[in-house]
Amino acid sequence: MGTTGFIYDPRYLEHDMGAGHPESPNRLRAIMQRLEQSGTLASLTRIDPRTAEDEWITLVHQPEYVAMLNRQAPTHGRISLDADTSMSPGSLRAAYLAAGGALAGVDAIMTGRVQHAFCAVRPPGHHAEADRAMGFCLFNNVAIAARYAQKRYGVQRVLIVDWDVHHGNGTQHSFESDPSVLFFSTHQYPHYPGTGRAGECGRGAGEGLTINVPMEAGEGDDEYRAVFQKVLLPAADAFKPEFVIISAGFDAHRDDPLASMGLTEDGYADLTNIVAGIARQHCQGRLLSSLEGGYNLTALAASVERHLQALVAA
Repeated sequence: MGTTGFIYDPRYLEHDMGAGHPESPNRLRAIMQRLEQSGTLASLTRIDPRTAEDEWITLVHQPEYVAMLNRQAPTHGRISLDADTSMSPGSLRAAYLAAGGALAGVDAIMTGRVQHAFCAVRPPGHHAEADRAMGFCLFNNVAIAARYAQKRYGVQRVLIVDWDVHHGNGTQHSFESDPSVLFFSTHQYPHYPGTGRAGECGRGAGEGLTINVPMEAGEGDDEYRAVFQKVLLPAADAFKPEFVIISAGFDAHRDDPLASMGLTEDGYADLTNIVAGIARQHCQGRLLSSLEGGYNLTALAASVERHLQALVAA
């Protein structure tokens, strides 16, 4: 049984896009309350995030974009970055700490402190493109973590599994020409952001290493489990990852208000077990999971708990 790390910082709550916005600080409050009340938190190894350094962020994002965020970060009020995404006075610090939480998780895994880790961070990241914020995301936390694992620790092959209900366009675009990263995504289609067709399978040297599996509204535990077993497992076996990352969105839950899928907490536990099995088989269990979506607070907290319990038992 491996050690499971848990990355969290109360400064993540300082990112606030306004009353009624679904990507609310209450998401992390609900998760922490559930984990504390159930006793699950006590079984985890707490890991403090750090402020991510620009040298790692700019492996994924253009320096001009990072400079723009720093220049425009407000000291009061909010500024809009896209139709869904804004910054409050605490947002940029939270974003640097969210990316830095993923880096701290990689450090803890690669140095053997823990076998796997979950990053309870916000803002999320998988929609953020190299040069723009998008879909509630400022920095692409998982993409930055993947590049960091490669550049800092010499990891040659990274598998990124994105089960968020929305397609991780930013992550795909970061690696679609790169044969060292296998990107696998299940997502409701057609749905925001409109990318993620099955025919999007990578470019050039990366052709065949982007695997998109569009899911139809209403599909749930059985359908997701079948896709992971029939599509992801053979792809991972052929790729032989040295590090595994999950873009862990929980908005494909049947109760989520922003989607129309049918996953349950049990389903998320099953998917976790499959991905953890890949990590055990190919890379000594090294697995980093980072929070993306999930907007029904009760369903989100329960799903994260089952995800963590499955990691602890992995």
